[in-house]
Amino acid sequence: MNLILLSGGSGQRLWPLSNNVRSKQFVPLLRNEAGDYESMVQRVYRQITAQDPDANIVVATGKRQVSTILNQLGDKVDVCVEPCRRDTFPAIVLACAYLADVKGIGLDEPVVVCPVDPYVDDAYFAAVHRLSTLAGAPDAAHLTLMGVEPTYPSAKFGYIIPRTADPLSPVESFREKPDEATAAAYISRGALWNCGVFAFTLRYLLGAAHARMQFTGYADLREHYADQTKISFDYAVAEQEPDIAVMRFAGEWKDVGTWNTFTEVMADPAIGKVLMDDTCHNTNVVNQLNLPMIVMGCRDMVIAASSDGILVSDKQRSSHIKPFVEQVEGEARFAEKSWGSFTVLDVQPEATTIRIVLNPGHRLTYHSHEHRDEVWTIVAGTGRTVIDGVVRRVHPGDVVTMPAGAKHTLIADTALQVVEVQIGAEINVADKTKFDLEL
Repeated sequence: MNLILLSGGSGQRLWPLSNNVRSKQFVPLLRNEAGDYESMVQRVYRQITAQDPDANIVVATGKRQVSTILNQLGDKVDVCVEPCRRDTFPAIVLACAYLADVKGIGLDEPVVVCPVDPYVDDAYFAAVHRLSTLAGAPDAAHLTLMGVEPTYPSAKFGYIIPRTADPLSPVESFREKPDEATAAAYISRGALWNCGVFAFTLRYLLGAAHARMQFTGYADLREHYADQTKISFDYAVAEQEPDIAVMRFAGEWKDVGTWNTFTEVMADPAIGKVLMDDTCHNTNVVNQLNLPMIVMGCRDMVIAASSDGILVSDKQRSSHIKPFVEQVEGEARFAEKSWGSFTVLDVQPEATTIRIVLNPGHRLTYHSHEHRDEVWTIVAGTGRTVIDGVVRRVHPGDVVTMPAGAKHTLIADTALQVVEVQIGAEINVADKTKFDLEL
């Protein structure tokens, strides 16, 4: 099975746990079978590989999410990175060109495109596997969609109107997000929720792409990606294609896009250092700060605290958070990187304090800063520093100073925890020059 997982999002919906580099699908609020917390992307990957251990998975994403994906999934999946944002059609075409040119997937192979963040049961990915098989059949429609049987008349989703009530039916038409009364009328006609899952052969999709876009292959498309027109897959392909079928799916499927809906699937009502009294009702609390939180007498609320901020909201109102986050959003104070993570602990006019967690066998880039000094205090673990080419072993309690202009990096032999203090009149992310390092 060849899968393209679409991973996007701005990170505003689950603020303050999500931010401009950490979208909602990366926040670890669910539990796996071992009882450990996992994110939505980790859950989806686990479910896919349980259904098909040999699945060929490509995550299509933007530059900002690459480090987080690598941190959470490691090298288990391929990542196809958009050079810039051009909506879903160019992103899917780029991922398909990657499958064909880089991975060597045959043009007659079926490909399934899925969002990376549905909350679903295992039957969903069994259905995805079935969708792939249908799309690869000799008599298959050019495009085969999955449609979810609605459980209520929702105004949040688009609708697919099938021509028949059969498990696999030609598509009569698509409908944009309606009001609830119109949605009820659609459902009475057998309409299905459009969950954004569809399948095709590589030959079909690349043919459709070449009809709209000028490129010779993956490398050429990447080089000229910024020149491509921004357009969604629905507008570019689905609404123009007459030969479309839809496969019904009656299992669990939830779009958990806001705090209000996400709390329905969270592993625990309280996560972190939280004490809730017995007068609380239908309230979820997440505390990522190293401080105790006491919650009393709260009803129908979501409370979340992280290094990026604190949210206290009625659950229904939490879906209206976006314009408020836009007013306070700045540089992310927490981010997962391919090498570990960092958390901004304190910001002063001429000093910033950061906690760095470096995974075993990983290192920071070899770099220098022109306008700031840095001091590392090793809190836990062992590793090596390299400062202007000089290697030094470090242990808990060691303090290392890097003056402005010094080339430096940190290498983790075991898991390293470090407190970094940046000191200078001008501290910003742009003040960084990278160098090659040979050890």
